[in-house]
Amino acid sequence: MSVFTVTGYKPHEIGIFNDKHPGLKYIKLAIKKNIEQLIDENGLEWVIISGQLGVELWAAEVVLELQEQHPQLKLGVITPFLDQEENWKEDKKEYYHFIVSQADFVDSITKRKYENPTQFRLKNQFFISKSDGLLILFDDEKGGTPKYILDIATRKLKSDGSFIIKTITPYDIQILAEEERFEDPNYW
Repeated sequence: MSVFTVTGYKPHEIGIFNDKHPGLKYIKLAIKKNIEQLIDENGLEWVIISGQLGVELWAAEVVLELQEQHPQLKLGVITPFLDQEENWKEDKKEYYHFIVSQADFVDSITKRKYENPTQFRLKNQFFISKSDGLLILFDDEKGGTPKYILDIATRKLKSDGSFIIKTITPYDIQILAEEERFEDPNYW
């Protein structure tokens, strides 16, 4: 069984403040292409996320869409603590609850509400220890919160050569956008 953690930036970290942002289409397309490649090359069966807004929930949307062609693909949402969404805006809560309702597995690492940042470190360690690889949207020049899980994954890669890290960069997303633009007959 092949299990991959998918993560990356929260929307505000990459300047996405609504679902109409034109870059969102290409982020989801990049996630989709990478997941399809993992299915074909690694027999991917499970995508696990912590359910944070941004890349993780966008990846969940992609997985739910891909399940039509790949019914063996499963989605797991494993939150770092209980009720992580309780302080979110109502529309974000509804979106989150919809994703969670469609997931094949849902649980929390700590069976308590938020107490301290240690719960996030535990989350990162848990996800890397339970995965065969990490698919991450990350920009080395930007850093940000995904850096913490990437550091743990990089350490695992050094000790376990079979572990895989696949990075989606802003350049990858730009290439997808340009490819689509070049395919548009009105572009020329």
